[in-house]
Amino acid sequence: MENIKGAVHSIETFGSVDGPGIRYVIFMQGCKMRCQFCHNADTWKIEEPKETAEEVLKKALRYRPYWKDKGGITVSGGEPLLQIDFLLSLFQQAKKQGIHTVIDTCGNPFTKQEPFFSKFQELLKLTDLFLLDIKHIDDDKHKELTGWGNENILEMAQYLSAVKKPVWIRHVLVPQRNDEDEQLKRLDEFIKTLDNVDRVEVLPYHTLGVYKWKELGMEYPLEGIEPPTKEQVEYARKLLHCDDYNEYKK
Repeated sequence: MENIKGAVHSIETFGSVDGPGIRYVIFMQGCKMRCQFCHNADTWKIEEPKETAEEVLKKALRYRPYWKDKGGITVSGGEPLLQIDFLLSLFQQAKKQGIHTVIDTCGNPFTKQEPFFSKFQELLKLTDLFLLDIKHIDDDKHKELTGWGNENILEMAQYLSAVKKPVWIRHVLVPQRNDEDEQLKRLDEFIKTLDNVDRVEVLPYHTLGVYKWKELGMEYPLEGIEPPTKEQVEYARKLLHCDDYNEYKK
């Protein structure tokens, strides 16, 4: 599968937040969700694949000396699961090299229908950790915030728990959109039903990508909404019991 091509948007060579250790982060092009707070709206468009997995891995390996024992490769987006054949090819080759692999996903493409589900099960064998973004626990409000429901996303979280695949749950905290106590408590209760969560992160919404919306000729839907304060983020962390999870205890 070395010649499977993917549409890569950009690369971060020294990522420190998208998985353990120093990460080589591959941002894939293409996403079907339309999150109101997205800071990478330029990754939405589905584009023609141009680089083979072999070529992408070859570039990544130049930075391997910096990864040491804990680092590795993270594939983010866009939405990486839209290019699952490329992921399979990339991670098959990465695992032959003994590389730690992470997928950062919103779970939107997940389905138990074929052919996706068989490919996803194969991908699980090659993936060490998932970073799963849960944008909103309420299905209707998830639709308002992203354009899509969350039923299959929560199903994916439950499936990863059933097969004991390690996960970091991430929640982007957006004032006036998903920071209500009731919703955060519901999200907390859902996370507690999962047996595979090593870390829960509250990521503060920011406006650094607003210029991309304007460059693309799109109206920014959260105009006037300020990022959460440190106090708001800390309060959300307490409601989600972030400090109770393994990665925070280490």
